[in-house]
Amino acid sequence: MVAGTAGTATGRPGGRVEEEPLYLRPRVDPGLASLLRDAPFLHTLCDALGSPLNVLLPEAVAENAERFRSVYRRHHLAGRVYFAHKANQSSALLRRLAACDTAGVGVDVASLGELRHALGCGFTGDRVMATGPKDEEFLWLAARVGATVNLDSAGELERLARLVRTYGLGRVDVLVRLSEFESDGGHAGPGTRLLSRRSRFGTPVALAGELWEALERHADAVRLVGLAYHLDTTGLEEKARALERCVLLMDECRARGLSPRAVDIGGGFGTGYVADAGEWERWTTALSEAVLGARPPLTWRGHGYGLRNEGGTVRGTAALYPAHRPVAGPGYLDALLSRPAPALDRPPATLLLEHLNDLYVEPGRALVDQCGLSLARVLDVRPTGEGPPRHLVRLGMNAGDVSLEEHGVLVDPVLLPRAGADAPSGDGPVGVHLVGNLCLEADLITRRLVYLPRLPRAGDLLAFVNTAGYAMDFHAHRAQRQPLARTVAVTREGGGWRWCPDEDYWPLTDPQGVPS
Repeated sequence: MVAGTAGTATGRPGGRVEEEPLYLRPRVDPGLASLLRDAPFLHTLCDALGSPLNVLLPEAVAENAERFRSVYRRHHLAGRVYFAHKANQSSALLRRLAACDTAGVGVDVASLGELRHALGCGFTGDRVMATGPKDEEFLWLAARVGATVNLDSAGELERLARLVRTYGLGRVDVLVRLSEFESDGGHAGPGTRLLSRRSRFGTPVALAGELWEALERHADAVRLVGLAYHLDTTGLEEKARALERCVLLMDECRARGLSPRAVDIGGGFGTGYVADAGEWERWTTALSEAVLGARPPLTWRGHGYGLRNEGGTVRGTAALYPAHRPVAGPGYLDALLSRPAPALDRPPATLLLEHLNDLYVEPGRALVDQCGLSLARVLDVRPTGEGPPRHLVRLGMNAGDVSLEEHGVLVDPVLLPRAGADAPSGDGPVGVHLVGNLCLEADLITRRLVYLPRLPRAGDLLAFVNTAGYAMDFHAHRAQRQPLARTVAVTREGGGWRWCPDEDYWPLTDPQGVPS
């Protein structure tokens, strides 16, 4: 792991703050920690397959799925955990999930390509949820294989019903996704109307009557199995309010003769990237100081991540993912189910049980937490020649290959020196700017100044930990004909590691994974 102790800022005459190292060291669970300790193995992989290189641990995704399922058992709930496929394109991860308990684990696909991939990796149609924007080909194949279709509007329902009738397909199980939930009171005070944030997904609750009428009109083509929502927020109260409203709306549906049985609360359970809360708090505080000019910049050309200096006052909102999250993933789901809902003052888990409703969730980032890392070879190291001693470290990857920055995730990479190489002169820690392999000024792996235990040298590796959720391939591209990162799956074998190309992994025999 990156060595050193997170620094603090000390004052000096003139009001400027002296600079000390500020770390954001990654949270690393035992599986990834064991892999990182085997630096020669990772160097060998990169020598053979090139840089950048993605490395995945399929067993970790099965363990995460089991953690989510354990929350269901704790609250005595039935339902299914659907992996949001968009978080990662891996075949190995999908195949490993397909081998899990078929009753409890499914996959959420948001395109025709993802649906075809899921079917090819072993998922049967009854374990697939089709979400997102849908063209007719996507709708047809979802209906044809018996997937559950998560509908965003009455218009989408009309198109699906027309396809079912035109092609003589069986009735399709559907959920309808709602948005803009409104409720009274809560913690905002009596008589206050609370409205959830807007979303481009789902039908506003105020227009739900149109959905109920469309469902009744097309009862020969579709069967309502539940209600859903997608809220782009980490707020527990807002999500609990939406869940509570869905439970009450389910009762309205039953009164109309419909038979929904499940509430789908989507994803957004989060991941903790930074190990130490103090490091995260010190860095975010220092960012404000740097924006005010009270300390040297923490970023390339003083980028403020959404913060700005207006007359000596920090304005704006930091566009950053909360990298230290003590409650995330399955723990976040547990907290949500345990929190009293605002109107009925009972925990959502109790409401679901009382109304005989199942629970569906669609974790993406949280289900692939600690499932992989991205490796980059150090190609060149040179001083910037300006200001405090700084170096540019050019890597064999670009910003699309490890798009942590794109999602506002800030975390230090782990330096893996090449064995046998002479250590460079000078003691650490050292602040460096990580730049990519594209001929673009904007190709920065991170805008943040990163502190490493010592100055790296050409041939070393940097390991970006926990990139399986959205960072490793969501924004990957072939600009300037640079190669896309290859991806490998690794499993423990005796005292070492066994690897294969991602597309060649199958969870059939030990040590490549025994179905759980």
